[in-house]
Amino acid sequence: MGKDIVIIGLLGTRLDAGASRRRWDKWRPTVSLGQHEDLLVKRIELLHQGSRDELAAQVAEDLTAVSPETVVRLHEVRMPDPWDFEQVFAELHDFARGYTFRPDEEDYLVHITTGSHVAQICLFLLTESRHFPGRLLQTSPPRNKARHAPGAYTIIDLDLSRYDRLAMRFDKEQVEGVAFLKAGIETANGAFNKLIARIGQVAVASKAPMLLTGPTGAGKSQLAGRIYALKERRRQLDGPFVEVNCATLRGDAAMSALFGHVRGSFTGANRDRPGLLRAADGGLLFLDEIGELGLDEQAMLLRAVEHRRFMPVGADREVESDFQLLAGTNADLDAMVRDGRFRADLLARINLWTFRLPALMDRPEDIPPNLDYELEQFTRRHGTRLTFSREARARYLRFATGPEGLWLANFRDLNASVTRMGTLAPGGRITEEVVDEELERLRRAWGLGAAPAAGRVEALLGVEGAAQLDRFDQVQLEDVLAVCAQSASLSEAGRTLFAVSRAQRKSRNDADRLRKYLLRFGLGWDDVRG
Repeated sequence: MGKDIVIIGLLGTRLDAGASRRRWDKWRPTVSLGQHEDLLVKRIELLHQGSRDELAAQVAEDLTAVSPETVVRLHEVRMPDPWDFEQVFAELHDFARGYTFRPDEEDYLVHITTGSHVAQICLFLLTESRHFPGRLLQTSPPRNKARHAPGAYTIIDLDLSRYDRLAMRFDKEQVEGVAFLKAGIETANGAFNKLIARIGQVAVASKAPMLLTGPTGAGKSQLAGRIYALKERRRQLDGPFVEVNCATLRGDAAMSALFGHVRGSFTGANRDRPGLLRAADGGLLFLDEIGELGLDEQAMLLRAVEHRRFMPVGADREVESDFQLLAGTNADLDAMVRDGRFRADLLARINLWTFRLPALMDRPEDIPPNLDYELEQFTRRHGTRLTFSREARARYLRFATGPEGLWLANFRDLNASVTRMGTLAPGGRITEEVVDEELERLRRAWGLGAAPAAGRVEALLGVEGAAQLDRFDQVQLEDVLAVCAQSASLSEAGRTLFAVSRAQRKSRNDADRLRKYLLRFGLGWDDVRG
């Protein structure tokens, strides 16, 4: 035997209205609840305003007429303003908390066809949150306008599995957004991936200013462009992407370039100039190196960000521009505020969302995928496929991800390095010779001096084989090989290497221990001595 069906709904002040006999000539959603032959309703809990007592009583009487087995219970609720979300939600929430639900015995349907849109939204939220432990019920009028026709109804089940599928859609959308911001580069650094995910989340949810900090060449300009593209794809912007490096703006020209000027405002102003802020109307304005702006420009910018209005040079009235500000800097703006070189109020306004991009050397695990990206970019620019030989790639990455890989200009260094190697690579194939020449160039640029002599590990295992070892194993094996080179026999080398632990052993087969260690790397005594 199934559960009894109980419907909870609001009286429709217009749709349910009617007192004369002609009321039966129109469709009334609440009355129709008792007219469906396949929907046997045990009880209807009808909520109504106190001022609608007469209408509520009439609807209850009509329900009894069409469905004598259905019990109608009236509940007065107080919602003076049916469009006041807080008031309506509070009243319906109180009703749900005070009602005695028996879900083991009764099946609850929450009718969301009647009531104001605010009330319908509140009923949805309270059902989704399980304050009403049931399903949603939507009714609709008959298509043929037949007299007494009940119309149609739909039961909507807000089960968790459907929400899981919806959540998967949102998760997929977020993952796609993050991949887009990273230009499709499969980065492995956990902290960086988390940072980009948060930037993507803020970018699509907010129009507030954002501040990107980090060292020169960390990718601030590229990320700003992709943030704009992401917002444009989501149809959140209908204006252009305007980018300017504030370090290139100096003196009076800075004020004119940013805020525009009117004709005749100064010598040489032969015509009106709208300025970059007006050009960015409806779009995104990226001010790179914002710390280079003068204090006067900072004051004007603050007003433009807060009020969307500013005064062009020489004008007697303000102009408007609604843009989102994205700022970038490699300077310490807090220190500049203390020194009086940057306005504290402007920093407070643009510091709502601040994200610091790490240096390339701080995430060496991301160098291989970024190297592949640079190779692809070179191929697109020059129309010639650029690749490494296996040995050359291993040698380059060993340097790039090791302690010598300083990458002082970050991605600018990496891009320039690939460009140089691609230019010198015969037939688009980067060889070990090309790599060695490039590494010497980078060492000189970074003040590292000449390249160290190749170690014993690399000499025995090759560049690629050595690159497959953890740094811990490389250092340990290098020392073991150095001892072996100075020893006359395997036993002598073993005694030197195991001098401490051998004293604690009853059986002291040092040669066997060393032989097994070398075999881990595919080496024998003859290989080491040779």
